Amino acid sequence: MSHATRRASELALDETTATALRAALKTTADEVVQAIIDEVPPYANALSGHMGATIRRAVRTALGHYLDLASGNATGGDAGDAAYELGRGEVRDGRSMDALLSAYRVGARVAWRCLAAGAVPAGLPAAEVAKFAELTFAYIDELSAASAAGHADELAARGRAHERHLEHLARDLLAGASPDVLLASVQRAGWQPPVSLTAVLLPAAQALPAYRALDDPSTLVLDDLPDATGVLLVPDADRSHLLRQLTDRTAVVGPARPWTRASASYARAARARSLSSDIRDTEDHLPELVLSADADAFADLRARALAPLRTLPDATARRLEETLRAWLLHQGRRDEVAAALFVHPQTVRYRMSQLRELFPDLASPHRVLELTLAVGLRVS
Repeated sequence: MSHATRRASELALDETTATALRAALKTTADEVVQAIIDEVPPYANALSGHMGATIRRAVRTALGHYLDLASGNATGGDAGDAAYELGRGEVRDGRSMDALLSAYRVGARVAWRCLAAGAVPAGLPAAEVAKFAELTFAYIDELSAASAAGHADELAARGRAHERHLEHLARDLLAGASPDVLLASVQRAGWQPPVSLTAVLLPAAQALPAYRALDDPSTLVLDDLPDATGVLLVPDADRSHLLRQLTDRTAVVGPARPWTRASASYARAARARSLSSDIRDTEDHLPELVLSADADAFADLRARALAPLRTLPDATARRLEETLRAWLLHQGRRDEVAAALFVHPQTVRYRMSQLRELFPDLASPHRVLELTLAVGLRVS
């Protein structure tokens, strides 16, 4: 039994009093609505037209149910259900629960004033007036609680739906969906597109903690990608600041890309992660990423460009390849090549004479380009 029902069991309005109060029901409801309009700013423009008529009917229904309760004639049509739906509707109309509770307080005061003004002249004994007041405010408390529950449930449902829409948008972005698909996802999610997005790959268990640490609600996050991987899509990132924020994370940061091309940032970060566990900023490893973009093509290039070395014993071939790499990177400056290889300059001279025999066109720009690419990565 509810608190209001217990109070009602202690008070049963006689038929004369109940009839008098019912006759003033419409006037009481109108006064309640007007007081809410006057005293609760969020409702100043909300109770006109169709919405105003709907709420006036709801107020009359609630007051009618209240009088049924006070008369001992309440049926199963609990006004709490309507109050619950009212709380949900307030979320849809963009109003807070504080506004609705204020409306209930104003409504309770005005309703009590009007009802008491009708009940006493109709013969309600003075001893019963206090019980009548207690019932009034217990009833309003129950309606408030029902509305608060509806408001909270609607917020929770909307929050879950919003999270699902944001997750769907993130998956569309990673999949490289068409602009039309992305715009539809953006509208469903109520997300404001930035100029750019930067993909951050990290272990799934770190995704949500990193998201919270970034403290940017417009960042998109997924923590259920294959291989226990998570991803953040960070809008308009200050790259150096972002890298500092991720210092203690096992993260790979892709390039900034226009938001509709976030999949390109994700793809580069994923490739960097597969290339080495030591890469954090893909922009610091562009040569390696370029040369590893097409593994088969790179293997073919190496096989063709370095074919002369394959005629030598493995140890000799490795030494000469290292020398060739250092010579190309240091543009033939023998002392710098020697320092890089930790050998004497005469050793460099000897090895380079061997390489010139193996590669007679070593001075050709095309040959230099091909060899630079071929030895650009250290291949074990």
